[in-house]
Amino acid sequence: MPNVPASVLRPIAVLVVLVGLALVLQGCSSRSRELEPGSYRAVLESPGGELPFGLDVAREESGLVIYLVNGKERVRVPEVVVEAGKLTARMPGYENAITASITGDELEGEVTLVRAGGKKQSMPLKARRDQTWRFHEEPLSDNADFAGRWSVTFTGDKGNKSPGVAEFEQRFGTVTGTILTPSGDYRFLAGDARGDELLLSRFDGAQAHLFRARLNERGELEGQHWSGNFGHQRFVAVRDPDVELDMSSVATDMKDPAVKLEFTFPDLDGKPISLSDPRFQGKVVIVTLAGSWCPNCHDEAAFLAQLYREHHAEGLEIVSLMFEHFGDFAQAANATRRFRRSTGIDYLTLIAGTSSGDDADKALPQLTGVFAFPTTIWLDRAGVVRKIHAGFSGPATGAHYTKLTSEFTEFTLGLLAAPGTSEAPAASAATAAPGLSAAPGPSAAPLPSAAQ
Repeated sequence: MPNVPASVLRPIAVLVVLVGLALVLQGCSSRSRELEPGSYRAVLESPGGELPFGLDVAREESGLVIYLVNGKERVRVPEVVVEAGKLTARMPGYENAITASITGDELEGEVTLVRAGGKKQSMPLKARRDQTWRFHEEPLSDNADFAGRWSVTFTGDKGNKSPGVAEFEQRFGTVTGTILTPSGDYRFLAGDARGDELLLSRFDGAQAHLFRARLNERGELEGQHWSGNFGHQRFVAVRDPDVELDMSSVATDMKDPAVKLEFTFPDLDGKPISLSDPRFQGKVVIVTLAGSWCPNCHDEAAFLAQLYREHHAEGLEIVSLMFEHFGDFAQAANATRRFRRSTGIDYLTLIAGTSSGDDADKALPQLTGVFAFPTTIWLDRAGVVRKIHAGFSGPATGAHYTKLTSEFTEFTLGLLAAPGTSEAPAASAATAAPGLSAAPGPSAAPLPSAAQ
């Protein structure tokens, strides 16, 4: 090999080292900016402290998906895009989104929640792979027993009070359950028991909730609840296996039972639809007041979608009057289309107004008021209102959900089997089964709601 001057070798050696280093760094950078499958512990930054939830990443035939995990519930999020080391995920059926930068096994970014009027609320997000604990990495072996049924009184920052019923299950330091309210439920809550402290949280793509409570010397649970990064209330809970909810705060009825329900609103293409149209004549009609932003409306819609598919041929029609966060028709229609896809709706959805103010009252002035989303109305084949139910207890409530959906089904089938009549009901149709279905901030909120 001929002798090569050192002055020539040095630059070549330096170039080789630099090229090799660049290739190594490029490989590391490429790997660190990929979203790796696995289980992540995700945490939102809340005024009450860490608000954790599970986030599972999986590669499926359809591509990369994530799952939001809260206790027994796993919410599948298929709209996931990873580009240039950045994750963007749109929540199914909602306008909310996750955006985060990817660095190795960590995510850092924010959750954006769309509120009334289209206002956006951002909550900082961090997540780390291969961590599956909720609030505490090292559980304690000696914890208080929080399992059972509790009577809850919520108190808002302005002193307003509202009732709830908490139902918890506990296995060692792990606690799951929900809180029922007159208008709905807080859906799937999950967390930890740590000594005499109870910590629960939920982020399911719709809302972010954090509960912190402690047993006092009287055996009561005293705590605070934060919704998103602005909703706040205090609460006290007392063990009571026989507690039933006072439903009077959300009860509604027809002002005059002899007057028929009437409305005209545009469908998603802008075509006006009236309850007096021929398509509804001689049919049993269910009218539900809902919004794509309302988690319990999603729960009810999924049930009604199945009910409609099974009994539409027998003369059942369902119409959802949508009250969206957007005053712009195109935005409201697009939000409703996402809602339809997420819940499998085939029945009519009409844009009836916005989620703020008194649009719901104006939409149906024949009612004594609209106090909860959803509110559901049954009309017989003659167009007479036979039942009004405020709120909805979803799958997180277990036996309550089973009982409620059975009652909905049986009542609907009874109307389908009965001949039409023009006689008004003898008694009030505004009913909601005790103990089934608020404090500001449940999934299906009373109007107005600080947590929405």
